[in-house]
Amino acid sequence: MKGFFIALILFCGLNTAFAQHSDEVTNLKNLRMYQDSLRILGKKFINDTVDMERKNANYKFIRTLVMALKVPHSFNFPFDSLKTVSILNAPDNRFRIFTWPVMNQDGSYRYYGTIQMNTGDRLLMHPLEDYTPLIKSPQDTVTDNRKWYGAQYYKVVRVSASRPYYVLLGWKGNNVRSTKKVIEILSFDRDDKPVFGMPAFSGDKNRQNAKRIIFEYTRQASMLLRHVPDQDLIVFDHLAPPDDKMKDRPETFGPDLSYDGYRLRNGQWQFVENLDMRNIPQPADDGFVDPKIQSRADKKAVPVRKRN
Repeated sequence: MKGFFIALILFCGLNTAFAQHSDEVTNLKNLRMYQDSLRILGKKFINDTVDMERKNANYKFIRTLVMALKVPHSFNFPFDSLKTVSILNAPDNRFRIFTWPVMNQDGSYRYYGTIQMNTGDRLLMHPLEDYTPLIKSPQDTVTDNRKWYGAQYYKVVRVSASRPYYVLLGWKGNNVRSTKKVIEILSFDRDDKPVFGMPAFSGDKNRQNAKRIIFEYTRQASMLLRHVPDQDLIVFDHLAPPDDKMKDRPETFGPDLSYDGYRLRNGQWQFVENLDMRNIPQPADDGFVDPKIQSRADKKAVPVRKRN
C-alpha cells in the first residue's frame, strides 16, 4: 500500500510538471505571436506617411500590447524585436517601462507608454498618458502617470537614498524647430503608484528647485546626455545660442563644445560646470535610436521590387 501511495504522488507530480510545462510553451507561443503583430504595427506608426494611418496603427498597437502583457509571466519576455519602442528594465527588476512617440501631422509628437510591475503571473501596469501641452511649468511640476510629461526613455538608473528613486534619461522630439531631452525622476508612493518629478537637483542658478531637467535645442543639432556609472555622473552638452540676440530662443540653441553635469552626492544631483571629457569614458552611443533614423533604416530594409 505504501508503494502505491508513493507511485500516486510521483504520478501526480509528473502530471503537474507536464501541465506547467505545457502552459509555459503556450504562453511563449502566444507572446511570440503578439510580438510579431506589434513589430508590424510599430513600423507602421513610425513610417506611414498618412497621419490617420499612423494613429490607427498606434491604437491597434496599444490594444495588442495590453493583451500581450496579460499573458502570465509576460514580464520575463523581452520583446526584443520591437525596435520602435523603448523597453527598459529597472536595475532592481522592480518594473519595466515601455515608451514610444507618434509624430503628428504638424511635426510635433505625442508620447505613449506604460509601466509594468514585476508581479509574477498577475498583471499590474500603470498606463502613461501624455499631458505635456497642459503642464504650464513642467520643470517645476510633480505629476503622476495620468499627467505624464511624455518622453521616450533610453536609460534608467536606480538611486539608493532614504527614499529610493529612479532617474530616467529621455528623448523628446518637440516640433519642426526644436528637440528636447529630459532628466526625469520616477518614484513610487506607499500604494506602489508612480510619481514623476522630485526636487533632487541643486547648484544650478537657472534651475532652482527643479523637479525635472529639460533641455531644448535646434532640431538640426544632436545633444549628448548620458549617465557615467563609475563616476555617479550625468553628463551633457552645454547648450548656447548662436549669438546673444537669440538667448531667449532655445529652438536656436546648440552644443558649444563644453560639457556640464550633475554628480550624485548623498542622494542629490549637484550641478558641476566645465567637465573635462578626457576623464570620462566614451561609449559608442547612449543606447537611443532617434525615430527618424530608425524610420530610414526600416525603409532601406524593404526589398525593392524589380520591374519585369
